[in-house]
Amino acid sequence: MFDFLEGYDVLGAFWMTVKLTALSALGSLVLGTLLAAMRVSPVPLMRGFGTAYVNIVRNIPLTVIIVFTSLGLADIFGVTMGAPDNFDTQGFRLAVLGLVGYHAAFVCEALRSGINTVPPGQAEAARAIGLSFSQVLRLIVLPQAFRSVIGPLANVLIALTKNTTVAAAIGVAEAAYLMKEMIENEAQTVAIGAVFAFGFVVLTLPTGLILGWLSKRLAVKR
Repeated sequence: MFDFLEGYDVLGAFWMTVKLTALSALGSLVLGTLLAAMRVSPVPLMRGFGTAYVNIVRNIPLTVIIVFTSLGLADIFGVTMGAPDNFDTQGFRLAVLGLVGYHAAFVCEALRSGINTVPPGQAEAARAIGLSFSQVLRLIVLPQAFRSVIGPLANVLIALTKNTTVAAAIGVAEAAYLMKEMIENEAQTVAIGAVFAFGFVVLTLPTGLILGWLSKRLAVKR
């Protein structure tokens, strides 16, 4: 029934999807945390930059951002991400860059909502004993914020996993890229679609269940 899979590296394509997801999730978490810190910063310039970034990036389609990283950064500005002679590596790194830049805006908003759940009195008490803004954020606010937004961050991670398919637009050989190639070569469109849909369910369903359990386990009791 699945003889059409012979000759295609389906597991390799999904492994590429996993690598895209893992690296992009890590980068999005770091950049999103910095943006969230900017959005609650007492410095107007930083607040303005964080607000502008989030509002602009969230309203640009991901496909446009991914294509821009390839055609704009690579072809026009010569950004090769350390791989000028390796198209596959360069495409992979540019795709990660685009995914990080896009999803960091959503991580930022999820974290900002978590920051807003922390009672203001805690930050005021911390400042009263001499802690700086960065110390208050790092030691008191963010630990509680992260615990309260595990669920929303899980949703961002699941969306990121599915959005890695957009990387096929710039030639990254992940699952959607291979699926397109197989549909062009084989007469098993429904079966091919079912195989790849099942693969993404296998990737995303356990993620949602595990992080949902963690969200309940680590929820801040108030």
